[in-house]
Amino acid sequence: MAKGFYISKNMGLAGLLMGAVAVVIIIALAAVYDKEKTKNQNKPVDGVAMLTTASPTTSSTLSTPKDPWEHYRLPDSLSPVSYNITLWPRLVVNASTGLYIFTGQSAVVFQCKKDTDLIVIHCNKLNLTLLNGHHARLTGLDGATAPTVKTSWLQVKTEYLVIQLNGKLTAGKSYRLSTDFQGELADDLKGFYRSEYTEDGGKKVVATSQMQATFARKAFPCFDEPAMKAVFHITLIHQRGTVALSNETVNSTIDGTEVTMTRFEPTKRMSTYLLAFIVSDFDHITGSIENNNVLVRIWARRKAIAEGHGNYALNVTGPMLNFFERYYNASYPLSKSDQIALPDFNAGAMENWGLITYRETALLYDPAISSVGNKERVLTVVAHELAHMWFGNLVTLRWWNDLWLNEGFASYVEYLGADYAEPTWNIKEQTILNDVHKVFAVDALASSHPLSRKEEEVNQPDEISEMFNTISYSKGAAVLRMLSEFLTEPVFARGLSSYLNEFAFNNTVYSDLWDHLQKVRMSLPHTVHDIMNRWILQMGFPVVTIDTATGHITQKHFLLDPDSVVDRPSPYNYTWLVPIKWMKGGVEREQHWLLQETGISNASVSGSEWVLANLNVSGYYRVNYDMDNWERLLNQLTTDHTVIPLINRAQIVDDAFNLARAKVINTTLALRTTRYLSQERDYIPWESALRNLNYYILMFDRGQAYGVLQVGSHYNMIYHSFTVAKDLMFRVNVIVFLLFNDADFVFMQLFIDRIHPNLKTTVYCNAIAAGGVAEWDFAWQMFKNATVATEAAKLRSSLACTKVPWLLNRYLDYSLDPAKIRKQDCTSTINYIAGNVVGMPLAWDFIRARYGGGSFSFSNLINGVTRRFSTEFELKQLKQFKEDNARVGFGSGTLALEQAIERTTANIKWVAENQEPVMKWLANECT
Repeated sequence: MAKGFYISKNMGLAGLLMGAVAVVIIIALAAVYDKEKTKNQNKPVDGVAMLTTASPTTSSTLSTPKDPWEHYRLPDSLSPVSYNITLWPRLVVNASTGLYIFTGQSAVVFQCKKDTDLIVIHCNKLNLTLLNGHHARLTGLDGATAPTVKTSWLQVKTEYLVIQLNGKLTAGKSYRLSTDFQGELADDLKGFYRSEYTEDGGKKVVATSQMQATFARKAFPCFDEPAMKAVFHITLIHQRGTVALSNETVNSTIDGTEVTMTRFEPTKRMSTYLLAFIVSDFDHITGSIENNNVLVRIWARRKAIAEGHGNYALNVTGPMLNFFERYYNASYPLSKSDQIALPDFNAGAMENWGLITYRETALLYDPAISSVGNKERVLTVVAHELAHMWFGNLVTLRWWNDLWLNEGFASYVEYLGADYAEPTWNIKEQTILNDVHKVFAVDALASSHPLSRKEEEVNQPDEISEMFNTISYSKGAAVLRMLSEFLTEPVFARGLSSYLNEFAFNNTVYSDLWDHLQKVRMSLPHTVHDIMNRWILQMGFPVVTIDTATGHITQKHFLLDPDSVVDRPSPYNYTWLVPIKWMKGGVEREQHWLLQETGISNASVSGSEWVLANLNVSGYYRVNYDMDNWERLLNQLTTDHTVIPLINRAQIVDDAFNLARAKVINTTLALRTTRYLSQERDYIPWESALRNLNYYILMFDRGQAYGVLQVGSHYNMIYHSFTVAKDLMFRVNVIVFLLFNDADFVFMQLFIDRIHPNLKTTVYCNAIAAGGVAEWDFAWQMFKNATVATEAAKLRSSLACTKVPWLLNRYLDYSLDPAKIRKQDCTSTINYIAGNVVGMPLAWDFIRARYGGGSFSFSNLINGVTRRFSTEFELKQLKQFKEDNARVGFGSGTLALEQAIERTTANIKWVAENQEPVMKWLANECT
């Protein structure tokens, strides 16, 4: 699944500072691109914010489940072989129920592994037709005699259909279980669901699906665990004039008077969460993979296809599939690759095998309206999903506790595929900002968790959903990138190829990957298992400190709040086997391994020589130095920053600011790393500084310290930077600061069609912020009339920029009305409002007043709304909110709430200790 749960990337702030030289330039130059790019990036999912949909969580004090149907994991007595599934979605309201419905039939063939008189199969929110007085019919195959059914019932809590038999099934024999059922084609974005849109003045309905992680059971009774792979025979009955799609190509089509029956070829052996069924009247464009006869199609609303919005995705799909075939040394496993843009979709995208589903903003690109950031979004999400066709689909995790194997890997190699398709973009460098630095912020908390958790920690659907987080996606990508770096990419790729070929169409655990990488390893100080288990079986990461006077090196578990208590035990006592790539005096030296808590290296220097460790941030750790070396690095940045590699210039800034937050170094030292940026011409160091200084904005923009940040104007210096800038994004950022920081409503009305796509978010936001009711209502109408999803997204985020409280409250109410804001956009809309300093307390009050249980996106919601929390009163409110809602629970957002409390505690300490020195330093810089 595309990053975007998750996990979402935070939208940057544009034009907020006009103060001290370093602060002003950083924010001005990085603002627009950050907005255009990161607000669209879904790491992980930005989904539905239904504040009252979850059922109460079970108290840990209840007795241990005794019967098999009380456990959330299936018994190991049965194994599915194949399914025959027929589904008929009705795209008009059922007259008797007033609901959209679907009907279906399913027959699953399974093999008995152990003698048993019990069948337990997943089934959720389906009305089963009684067959001979029971919920299902059992038939023996190949001479096997099926016992009669004694009783059957639906176990709602654990989402099972339970069938007790009058005799036992025999190990080694095969049987068929048949069911007839009806379900609601709801608009809840789960299982088999309904999406709606307006085209040519009329409402149109799409029947579509989202099975990951535990929603296939909502479409048909099934063994809904990733290791329960089977072959699926799919038939869809649908209204004539509509098109049916599924994972495989069409086998046959039979037209009736009013409906069409479309039967598909049998699938490969696959997991239930990768199934997809879609009925729509969409159109498509077609391509193919060179020399491979693989059909490639992009599907979307007819108008979007007619206007060419799918062309860019089609153009990059073929090259990226070719790249991944060579990289994995394995052919694309299927005969077709359909990709479809849906008006309503919870995740950023979903890697259904052969039928990948996307939000419209993640697949469609209109060069006349969409920004460069939107184009990059399409490129990276398509790359991420195509990477899954092998790693995740062909070879699948055995259980969700190893989700990082799927998502971390796809999050790493997406940059390789994207770089192949767009080699001039230097997109591989972006992983430092989008993954490494991003996940550092989460993994530095005492409430973090290991990449690979114990199976018993991940059982209930909410616990599974909670795994779709920044740790699984971004830390997974970061540690795999580190592994590739110290093995070298060719060795890494050979190990992957061996792994994929051995386990094709089966399931694995992480140690299987280590085994195959070990077979092709280079010379290493320990086995791949020994090295990598320390990075995936314990949470967090180290800060490596180098004393350049002695060459002494140490490592220590890095915590953003050094006073926090780590309750989770580690099998390795929070030490790591650390690969250190480094340079001395501008020359790269032989890689050093730190194998214990302390060590000695050749990193001692004298005179003006400096040491720089973690070259190109190839390792997953932060670096600290003795003060003399920090001074030498700062001097090098000032005299000739290009001697230091580009990625490491961003690293120096990010490490310094976070080391200062953790009280490892002085805050003023971190601020001094920004001084050289007046000479910097590359985006990544600027963006690194912006994100860190944005923390200062969040902490100070409600107090007197913020006034110091707003002193002065430096247009001449910024204009000079623009005239010599090499990077397109760098130039765009400067233009925005110079021309549109004070954009008003009149300008927006007069020149709306002339605003460059890269500038629209900033222009819209500032115009709405400067206006009142008329301006907001004008923009709201623009949003409602928008026919391109990326344009609607820009307007939706900008509507949250108003400074009028009652408008923000009205907008919050709109966010829960699907007729105004799509359910998929509810969470991000509330978070946009919370990003506004005026809207933050309103959004927090809104959530507390309406909360009735956790939802799939509650983690995103609580993370977004609490970003500014930095007072004892807000901490007290958070803890009270946790206590008040303990009975209903927080679902997949439980960990996010704990982390919000931990971050708020750290913020309170930081503000108390750093407000005065920061104000003093900035005041001195402005004089």
